[in-house]
Amino acid sequence: MDSKTLLTDKPHAVCIPIPAQSHMTAMLKLSKLLHHEGFHITFVNTEFNHQRFLKSRGPNSLDGLSDFRFETIPDSLPPSDLNNTQDIPSLSNSIMINFLAPFSNLLVKLNTATSNNPPVTCIISDGFMSFTITAAQELGIPIVMFFPISACSLMDESYLSNGYLDTIIDWIPGMRDIRLRDLPSFVRTIDPNDVLFKFVIQVAERAPKGSGIIVHTFDELEQEVLEALSTMFPHLYAIGPLQSLLNHSSIDPLESIGYNLWKEETECLHWLNSKAPNSVIYVSFGSIAFVTPSQLVELGWGLANSNYSFLWIIRPDLVIGGESAILSPEFEVEIKERGLIANWCPQEEVLSHPSIGGFLTHSGWNSTFESVCAGVPMLCLPFFSDQQTNCKYTCNEWGIGMEIDSDIKRDEVQKIVRELMEGDKGKKMKKKAMEWKKLAEEATGPLGSSSINLKKLVSEVLLSKG
Repeated sequence: MDSKTLLTDKPHAVCIPIPAQSHMTAMLKLSKLLHHEGFHITFVNTEFNHQRFLKSRGPNSLDGLSDFRFETIPDSLPPSDLNNTQDIPSLSNSIMINFLAPFSNLLVKLNTATSNNPPVTCIISDGFMSFTITAAQELGIPIVMFFPISACSLMDESYLSNGYLDTIIDWIPGMRDIRLRDLPSFVRTIDPNDVLFKFVIQVAERAPKGSGIIVHTFDELEQEVLEALSTMFPHLYAIGPLQSLLNHSSIDPLESIGYNLWKEETECLHWLNSKAPNSVIYVSFGSIAFVTPSQLVELGWGLANSNYSFLWIIRPDLVIGGESAILSPEFEVEIKERGLIANWCPQEEVLSHPSIGGFLTHSGWNSTFESVCAGVPMLCLPFFSDQQTNCKYTCNEWGIGMEIDSDIKRDEVQKIVRELMEGDKGKKMKKKAMEWKKLAEEATGPLGSSSINLKKLVSEVLLSKG
């Protein structure tokens, strides 16, 4: 049997994330796991983000392998700066209107005899790219909707509502003591024509039409919510943490394919090597959140006045108005030796570094979950989207976080950093964080729940002939 015959016998999964940093990272990791399970992979980027990858990681960084390839589709948005995140409402609107046709055309191209690919047998779609369900139905193949968010956020989006912020909502299955303010920000609107609201409504309506649902979590972390979700989605699979599952797999031929749309500044790892264990606070607000100049200044002086060392990620487009250099010379002098500011970093390596004692985060799910897996307690400053929900669970359910008021004041930042790093509550949080880290490791072991769920996903859905 020649190699071409072997290639065409492989199951072929087309994997498409929503074009946002954290979703692309999670989808790439899931794609690598499926490649390890024997799948031929086609990974679909937008043309814009494909260029961002090449800019940050080098012109050959997405060459892939013969059975792990990259393709692109247009996003139909005006040209924009490759250093900046695209406007989320504009992107969401374009996804609803413009993405189906080029994606369907790509599937036809992949299925032609001259493509040197095996026929497409399944689609792994970001749960927020719901147009893909139509494309899968046209081909008559299974489609799995992958939500790289917490199970509690997925449940929220299935039960959208309006009301008062402090109203207790007691009718969402598997979720206790949830207030409207804890729900994703885009459902708290009085405008039914709001683009993000319409976008999420469409996602919630279409998700059950998929062949299965993956949530990036593990059974033990969100057991109650997952049990409630499983009554809504019969083929529901909690598979995570994905990086831990990759770590348990054999030598990775795809290890050179990285995840970041900005160039990683690895010098910070050498700086962390010079610091004592659990002595540094890591600060990052992910790839999409923005801060005002005054918020940046208050946060900076709160960190400086805490007298703890800190690593602070200020990406190129973090500050509204683009004024990233507004920290004063006096501030630079104050933090010399104690503070390091970088544009971007390899976050998972940073969080796993022994010198990191806490993480001041925007509570995006990628960051939250990576912190759980590293055993690092958090200070939570949620901005929008699912971040309020993640913050609520981090602080109230899992016992590994404290919330910072969105009206950032330097005195509060100073006080809460010190409580995290040296106070009794901080010590309890660290102990609890280490317990969750151990459970995450167990979930991804050979007999762990996530490993078993991955095998079930493949056999029950992706390779199913029914």
